[in-house]
Amino acid sequence: MPTQVEDTYADIHTFSNLYAAYRKAAKGKRGRGPAAHFEFQLEDHLIQLQDDLAARRYRPGAYVNFVIHEPKRRLISAAPFRDRVLHHALCNVLEPAFEASFIHHSYANRVGKGTHAALDQAQRWMGEYNYVLQCDLRQFFPSIDHAILCQILERRIQDGGIRRLIRLILRSGIGVLDEEYEMVYFEGDDLFAAKRPRGLPIGNLTSQFWANCYLNEFDHFIGCELGCPAYQRFVDDFLLFGNDKAQLWQWRKAIIERLAHLRLTLHMSKALVRPVTEGIRYLGFVLYPDHRLLLRRKGINYWRKLSHLMAQHWQQEISLGVVDASLQGWINHVRYGDTWGLRRTLMRDKIGRVLI
Repeated sequence: MPTQVEDTYADIHTFSNLYAAYRKAAKGKRGRGPAAHFEFQLEDHLIQLQDDLAARRYRPGAYVNFVIHEPKRRLISAAPFRDRVLHHALCNVLEPAFEASFIHHSYANRVGKGTHAALDQAQRWMGEYNYVLQCDLRQFFPSIDHAILCQILERRIQDGGIRRLIRLILRSGIGVLDEEYEMVYFEGDDLFAAKRPRGLPIGNLTSQFWANCYLNEFDHFIGCELGCPAYQRFVDDFLLFGNDKAQLWQWRKAIIERLAHLRLTLHMSKALVRPVTEGIRYLGFVLYPDHRLLLRRKGINYWRKLSHLMAQHWQQEISLGVVDASLQGWINHVRYGDTWGLRRTLMRDKIGRVLI
């Protein structure tokens, strides 16, 4: 598969691509406000978007921002539904070339990967290696530097129209995460470094995809230059396994230096080398070589959410089907850990019947 984007700007705004993009953007959201409004005059909206793109009149709309606190405080920025369709259309064109260059063990926001595949692989490596270096990046999405990102993307994109559209989307997110970013100065910076455009709105499909692109060369650095035999990444969390504790500490130093080239930093207090037998807190679970547990706060948070849903059902605000759908989704996730007792207790006390 080629690692250069061979499609052109015109391929983004073909009607077939825009319709496929609409189907992806609307998945799981049909009948809700923005998606329903767009679908009501679907053909007209797609043709208008197609015309605006072809005439280069397209401009992104304003984001709607809101804060979530699970698993930690995050500012989420939702683009208008029309823009979300465009994001899917753009990614349809870009993803094949970039996907071909990604390492196998990058697990976030990729078809056939995901949380459970990442957990399974990490646990397999825990059975093969004695130590793990666990790292996560500080303020990752707010820190992503637009100039560096454009350089990375444009190495594989030659079409000027696509480059212009990417920069247009990037500019629409400038300032969205300013309050979430604490300025970090790197070697060689002057006072104007604080004015560098940075940040990808959390919630955009393009942000998720570009985050993988941004760290792709770093992923290859870990495997090819450091020679780590067992490395995986999920967004801004990554694990390096090995049997030589001193070497892992050396790799930590090299990682810090390499990340500075991307204007990124680690949570230094968390980036430690530990025996795998101590357990790894990762993606909502605590992993051990022979079993895995759900993080306690994950169980508490869902207990509260289910209590709220049940209260809404008793007040006839939502149907039992809504409660059941939420519960079954949660069960499908936590069943990948040793959670039988938790599930049984939760359903006995909150639902009053067994749904497993």
